[in-house]
Amino acid sequence: MNTTDDNRIRKSLKYSVLDGAFAASMIGFGESFFAAFAVFLKANNMQIGLLSSLPLLLGSLSQFFSNRLIKLFRSRKLLVTSAAFLQGLMYIPVAFVFFFGTLKVFYLICFACLYWIFGMILSPAWNSWMGDLVEETKRGTYFGRRSKVTGAATFVAYMIAGYILKRYAGGTVLEYTGFVIIFCLAFSSRMLSVTFLMRKYEPPYEVVHAAEFGFWEFVKQARSRNYGLFVIYLSIMNASVYIAAPFFTPYMLYDLKIDYMTFTVINAVAIITKIFFLPVWGRSSDRFGARKVLSLTGFLMPLAPVLWMFSHDFAYLIIIQIYSGFIWAGFEISSFNFIYDTTSPQKRATAIAYYSVINGIAIFTGAIIGGLIVRNNTVFWSKYILVFVISGVVRLIVSLLFIPKLKEVREVEHIPYTKLFLKVISTVPAAGLMYGLIPFIKKDEE
Repeated sequence: MNTTDDNRIRKSLKYSVLDGAFAASMIGFGESFFAAFAVFLKANNMQIGLLSSLPLLLGSLSQFFSNRLIKLFRSRKLLVTSAAFLQGLMYIPVAFVFFFGTLKVFYLICFACLYWIFGMILSPAWNSWMGDLVEETKRGTYFGRRSKVTGAATFVAYMIAGYILKRYAGGTVLEYTGFVIIFCLAFSSRMLSVTFLMRKYEPPYEVVHAAEFGFWEFVKQARSRNYGLFVIYLSIMNASVYIAAPFFTPYMLYDLKIDYMTFTVINAVAIITKIFFLPVWGRSSDRFGARKVLSLTGFLMPLAPVLWMFSHDFAYLIIIQIYSGFIWAGFEISSFNFIYDTTSPQKRATAIAYYSVINGIAIFTGAIIGGLIVRNNTVFWSKYILVFVISGVVRLIVSLLFIPKLKEVREVEHIPYTKLFLKVISTVPAAGLMYGLIPFIKKDEE
């Protein structure tokens, strides 16, 4: 690699942090409040389940066309920036569904589907593009630091949005005005994200037809391949997660009757915890292997939803969210790195697209099952508690079945699980938080 390309890559990695920060702000201002907006529009539980899962399903299915679009656009960069721009535009019709009469929830789901289609169809191209920019041995460190920045941006935007909704609470029209404001901020954030995507350098890329493989071929061989087993594991795990995931918002707003600011604070705790621990888990993934981190967090994760059944005290819910943020930080960064470790650059875009399709179907299935359970449940003091318990049990079963079958593909240092756990929790990531939030520092990118 010549000096010119090296400099362009270095700048692009910084632009990627800024792009990620504004894209994360979009999520904090907008996407994170879709379910709350649906509750405001008087959506029922099945509609909330559909809002949380159908857009992800259609977005995942759209990735069947990702490789074709890369060929059509002849540039991963052009595809990513175009789709990101269209995704941001969806906040305009989302904000206006309030005026669509009795079908307003239906239209919200439709526009959310388009939002996710545009957001997910760019994913294989973006992952392939970033895979060419980030060195293999520094992926955990770089993406850990990048995730810390994006997490901080999500947290700040989320808190601001919660404050705005609280300030505008007090009547239907006033409350709707609050949602319009945060959706406008989400739109603006995505447009800023697009400007930094446009400034990034795209290394030469050629679609290698010999490296392409069919979806059914991938499905048939999945059980005998490391990446295939990982896809099956992660998809079933996400299905179990989404048995419960869509219903935490209505549980807090309907059953616990908490206000928007309290709702925001409870969820924000998980975000800020992830910010602290993402770089720690990222470095651990680089050093000890993505599988080791994935295994540890995969066995700790099932406890998270079950804990919601024991108390609805505010301090208790904060503790649960700290635990969830800590575990999810490790699970997400190790899953992300495992994909890169187990796919070749030539096949990565296709492999990620196929994973996304299977994952989207699994998520949709999990959410529908959760919705049916909630609708017909008479167990426990709240109809939502049973889905939290079932979600936790299924997560544990999935980890027990699949984690032993996954294999580490890089040479890494060996460490016992207990020692890894203690090593991570004994680290004080807050000490270097502000340093890691500055995207212009050369360390770890050189």
